[in-house]
Amino acid sequence: MDYFDSRANVSSDNVLPGLYVGNYRDSKDPVQLDKYKITHILSIHDAARRLHSDKHYLCIMASDSPDQNLTQYFSLCNDFIHAARLREGNVLIHCLAGMSRSVTVAVAYIMSVTPLTWREALKVVRAGRAVANPNLGFQRQLQDFETYKLVEERRRLKERYPSLALADSDLAECRVMLDSYQLMLRQKTICEGKCAMGRQCPTGVCRTGSKRQPRARRPSAAGGGEQGAGAGGLKRSPSTLSTTSTTSGYRPRSSPAGLYSYTGPTSRPTRSTSGLSVTRVRDAVGGGSAMT
Repeated sequence: MDYFDSRANVSSDNVLPGLYVGNYRDSKDPVQLDKYKITHILSIHDAARRLHSDKHYLCIMASDSPDQNLTQYFSLCNDFIHAARLREGNVLIHCLAGMSRSVTVAVAYIMSVTPLTWREALKVVRAGRAVANPNLGFQRQLQDFETYKLVEERRRLKERYPSLALADSDLAECRVMLDSYQLMLRQKTICEGKCAMGRQCPTGVCRTGSKRQPRARRPSAAGGGEQGAGAGGLKRSPSTLSTTSTTSGYRPRSSPAGLYSYTGPTSRPTRSTSGLSVTRVRDAVGGGSAMT
């Protein structure tokens, strides 16, 4: 889950040349942005908005919920990131904690510009940012994206951006990161998000749970006879719990507030003073909207 706590209080991390993943604090810190020469910021969280007038922005409003549909934004994010990197810009992808939403977008991009699978791309991101841990819904979306849409997205990117300036260097860097990931696993300085309950997670992203034993249930009075009658015949009715399967009927939902894209160094114009032409575009499939 993407939330603020000590586990996510780390600076932005480099996962590929010109590509960084970080948290909300990173996006606000002008010193750190200048340090890494960030020129483009992809902000994806519940209240994404432009914070710096001198940066190019892509803002996507999306919750960190397993049924939040992020797949609908992958192509738009890929264009924003790839175009910036081809122009030798540096891109920061951030959400709130830099663990789930931003990582999902970074994984989808790496899959689209390299031959890597989604699991391999996630390892590349984790090698650069150990707290990377998309929620299970986003992991399912990445798997579905690989199965049904990845081939078409790779073809689209090659047609839109025929330059191969990044292809060889990205693949070589991914191989280095994958080797680094395996080394970190052997040294137990990173995990795969599957630490057992009660075991200390090296990165702190796994729930360790409590070691307390479950409370023993009281014996039912129904079979006691005397106790049931002596207490006035009162019996505790068995409790019921209504459960809903999270595996069956899974369907990602569109973002609640849509998508807003701001680019360029100027501040966001107001409706009363702007001379720009503002057009709202709606996505009939994903349900998102964009203002360009």
